[in-house]
Amino acid sequence: MSVDGFTLLAEAHEYLLTVVRGVPEGAWGAPTPCSEWTVRQVLNHARLDQQALVMQITEEAPAGDPFDPADAPAGGGDVAAELAALLEGAAKAWESVRDAESVPTPMGPMPAGAGAAVAALDAAVHAWDIARATGQDAPLTDALAEGLESPADRIVDFVRDSFGKFGPVVEVPADAGPAAKLLGFTGRDPQWAPPAA
Repeated sequence: MSVDGFTLLAEAHEYLLTVVRGVPEGAWGAPTPCSEWTVRQVLNHARLDQQALVMQITEEAPAGDPFDPADAPAGGGDVAAELAALLEGAAKAWESVRDAESVPTPMGPMPAGAGAAVAALDAAVHAWDIARATGQDAPLTDALAEGLESPADRIVDFVRDSFGKFGPVVEVPADAGPAAKLLGFTGRDPQWAPPAA
């Protein structure tokens, strides 16, 4: 399925924003499907990833290490407004190179639309992580997941093999829908639920 990467990015950014706006007060320290990280750490990782993916366009490094998100926002202040501004900046960076056939990225050069789709993949799976961790009825839709299949095929195994990121593939039933298949491919158990209190 061929979908415009910029459309995917807008949808994924809105998904992430919606989920972050829905995080209950006091849930920022909750465990997530990313077993070593809390909700606040997944959010900070997602924020920093969006900056890292455009840093060779903007010539600005992310404000921290995406893979050591210890100094994450604690839930004070307007976290959603800060995230919205950051995502808007990232989207504008991609838009600034919309027609480029080759854009430098941390995973190597790729067409601008493909890079935007990779950023969409990252935002969407972390939105799902946060939604599951905080009990929100905000699933990754099959429609969005279908659009994200191509960027996932492009980078997930490369990142998993080269950097040890993304967990091992989680097997899902053969008749599982696109969202469950994408989550399993990115190392997530689609049935994950927070541990019982």
